[in-house]
Amino acid sequence: MPENLNEFLNPTMDKGIDRMLDFQKVLESYEKRHKIILKRLSEYRKVWELPEERIFAELCFCLCTPQSKAVVCDAAIKKLLENNLLFTGSSQQILPYLREVRFNENKSRYIVEARKLFIENGKISIKKHIDPKNILKTREWIVENVKGIGWKEVNHFLRNIGFGENIAILDRHILKNLVKCGVIDEEPKSLTPKLYLEIEEKMKDFSELSGIPMSHLDLLFWGEETGYLFK
Repeated sequence: MPENLNEFLNPTMDKGIDRMLDFQKVLESYEKRHKIILKRLSEYRKVWELPEERIFAELCFCLCTPQSKAVVCDAAIKKLLENNLLFTGSSQQILPYLREVRFNENKSRYIVEARKLFIENGKISIKKHIDPKNILKTREWIVENVKGIGWKEVNHFLRNIGFGENIAILDRHILKNLVKCGVIDEEPKSLTPKLYLEIEEKMKDFSELSGIPMSHLDLLFWGEETGYLFK
C-alpha cells in the first residue's frame, strides 16, 4: 500500500500534474455531491429491511445490468413486478419484458434459475444467504451459486441493499476515473476475477488515503460521468 496520496498522484512529473488537477476536481465534486451521496446510501440501507421479494428483485435487476443501461433494467424489473411475472413467469413469459436489455434470452433464464435457487416452501428466501457480518464471504457464495452474476454485479447488488462499504463496482465509469486519479494505469480490456480484486484493493488504498469512503467514491465517480445518481 502506498504511504501517501502522492504515490498515487505523482508517479512522474507530467502525469502527476494532470492527476493532481483531476484529484482536485474530485474533491470539489465530492463537496458538492456529499449530501446527496449520503442520502442515497441511507436509502440503500433501508432496502435490507424490506421483504424478501424486494431483495430478490434487486438481485434480478443486477442480473440484467451487464452491458445494459441501469435505467432500462430497472424499468424492466418494475414491469415484471407489476405483471406478477418476476416470481411466477417462465423464461419465455419474462423475455418480452427484457426486449431492451442486452442478452435478454440468457438473462430471462438467469432470473428463473435464481428464483428456483431461492424458493423455499413456495416463497422467496434470500436473506438467509446474506451475512451482514461477512459480506466478502456472502459475495463469493453468490458468484459461485447464482448463474449470470460476476464480481461487478454481486457488488452492485450488495451495495444496493446496504452493504457496499468495502466493495467496488468496477464499471467503465469507475475505471475511467480510477485512471484519471492514478489508481490504475489504464482501463483493462477485460476483468478476470483476479484482476477485479486487485483493482478493488487499489481503490481501497486510494479511498483510505484520500479520505473518501469506498461507497462514496463509487457514487461520486458514477455521478461525474453520467450527471446523475442512480442505483
